[in-house]
Amino acid sequence: MIGPKDIEAAAGRIAGHVVRTPTTDSPGLSELLGVPVTAKLELLQRTGSFKARGAVAKLLSLSEAERAAGVVAVSGGNHGIALAVMAAALDVKATVVMPRTAPARSLAAAERAGASLRLTDGMDSAFELVTRLRDEGLTLVHPFDDPLVIAAQGTVGLEFAADAGELTDVLVSVGGGGLIAGVAAALRERRPGVRVWGVETEGAEAMSAALKAGGPVPVPVSSLVTTLSAPSVSRLTYDHVSALVEEVLVVPDREAVRGCLDLAEHAKLWAEPAAGCLLPAAREVAARVGDGVRLGLVVCGGNASPGDVLGWADGFGLG
Repeated sequence: MIGPKDIEAAAGRIAGHVVRTPTTDSPGLSELLGVPVTAKLELLQRTGSFKARGAVAKLLSLSEAERAAGVVAVSGGNHGIALAVMAAALDVKATVVMPRTAPARSLAAAERAGASLRLTDGMDSAFELVTRLRDEGLTLVHPFDDPLVIAAQGTVGLEFAADAGELTDVLVSVGGGGLIAGVAAALRERRPGVRVWGVETEGAEAMSAALKAGGPVPVPVSSLVTTLSAPSVSRLTYDHVSALVEEVLVVPDREAVRGCLDLAEHAKLWAEPAAGCLLPAAREVAARVGDGVRLGLVVCGGNASPGDVLGWADGFGLG
């Protein structure tokens, strides 16, 4: 299990390479949800998401031989962008494997940073390809199944705990589970009374399926939210979530997209559906907890174009 010393060490390692993103009360979201809301704005992080933290932490830990071999990552979008940009900054050659369904903006950003881009038909085949490339000699930077990466993502929770006022419940999006594992580990130490809730979208339910099964299991992936679409979680992330997280809630893609529109209108934040899904879940948590609830939202990323979001909204009749 990742502990506070691991997260503090990661914070020291990545300082100077990433942004200490703002933590702010949101009057607009508080009015919308009817309860006090504080947001941790990881969409303002370098590369547009929290993923920069884990990517640079892993890159900084590599041996000269591992750096010389070049690094490879599999991603639905954000991890690929983060690895491409951070590897370029550290003069390490990067290969990024993504499904063709990943947002065009993410594909272009990874390529623009100088990464070699490999496309597959889906997330299952993307994970299969990255395993082959690792076996051929490239150095794998896994998006979530790595203690160094989880500890670095946990610095989000370390900062949130230090910068936020009183909170009762914190909501975190879940793909493979690296972010929520790290955040929950940090909050358990720094804010032991705070409950942590995970949020997935329908068709990207790897963690909730694992919790039902008692361990990681493969799941079919059909959500439009590619940045949450891991084909399974890892034993490492499952162990943290099963021990430290209250529950993982699942919301429809349509409501995640509606959440993007609400974040834009009420919080003045341009977020991706992986963050938009927090709002319908926040309504459920607020209703279940009742009096005295004070919500914290980890707004994980903003790598969606206006065309992406408006296209999804039109498709769901949300115009």
